[in-house]
Amino acid sequence: MNFIDLLHSLAHQNPRRVALPESTDPRVIAAAARLSERQLAHPLLVGPPDPIRQAAAQAGLTAPDTPIVDPTQDDRFDAYVDRLVQLRARKGLTAEQARELLRSPLQFAAMMVDRGDADAAVAGCATSTADVVRAFIRIVRPAHGIATVSSCSIITLPNHTAGESGTLIFADTGVVPDPTPEQLAQIAVSAAETFRAFFDTPPRVAMISFSTKSSASHPLIDKVKQATELAHQLEPDLMVDGELQLDAALVPEVAARKTADSPVAGQANVLVFPNLDVGNVAYKLAERLAGARALGPVIQGLSHPASDLSRGCSIEDIVDVAAVVGVQAARRK
Repeated sequence: MNFIDLLHSLAHQNPRRVALPESTDPRVIAAAARLSERQLAHPLLVGPPDPIRQAAAQAGLTAPDTPIVDPTQDDRFDAYVDRLVQLRARKGLTAEQARELLRSPLQFAAMMVDRGDADAAVAGCATSTADVVRAFIRIVRPAHGIATVSSCSIITLPNHTAGESGTLIFADTGVVPDPTPEQLAQIAVSAAETFRAFFDTPPRVAMISFSTKSSASHPLIDKVKQATELAHQLEPDLMVDGELQLDAALVPEVAARKTADSPVAGQANVLVFPNLDVGNVAYKLAERLAGARALGPVIQGLSHPASDLSRGCSIEDIVDVAAVVGVQAARRK
């Protein structure tokens, strides 16, 4: 079974409520309909009803049957305002400022997740990553014990056996530009947890560098080595190794020559990159040159599941990312 079939099977077993705040984008409206038809999730379009219906009509779509949540007319609005003031008390947020923020479908959707009125949220097809991540960090908030919110992309490679039957987790691909060793270690642990939501096999985490086991010397290599040690301390039973070059992480023959005693080399299914430059370029290269599907960036380390989207995403990308966060939410119940 390929990853998309596996994902849909898992999502279909326990569909969750997924808030979609970019509800006037025709791609989101169409994705919501497909999620409902395939019983992969219970989508909630968050935004003003008339513009949503107008957008659907202009795109030649039927009027959405998906429930529409209008922030300004919702009975929970005042309670959400009180909650946001509480969350941002240290920043001096006033009730009026909170009201203004919660008129935004993105902020309201994040509050729905925080309050348990939605299980997860997906945004980003019409909003910058910075704005999406900021809203989710401020309102959905980091999970207990998590100091670094990060992201990953789920990469599925057609006709390839790398990773888990052609599927790998790439992290971080969208949030932390230049992680410290401590942050990189937390990214590794979070990426392993993302992997566990979909697979029964254990994650095997490769900390990627331009060196394998001190084949070169540089402060950038030292950072990856230190992060590997810290990841072991955070989760002693996690199979994580580094520093490893990409080919040593994925190709058994190369791994046998470079580091034969590694529990990860040659069979990694989670790749943790040293910075956002490398992670972002790597997933886009896989997508554009190797024909991979790249789902996400899925935000890691939040108290409830949420995901960003590429602004160039397709309808099916939105469907599949909504299924991803739905599966994550179901696993947490």
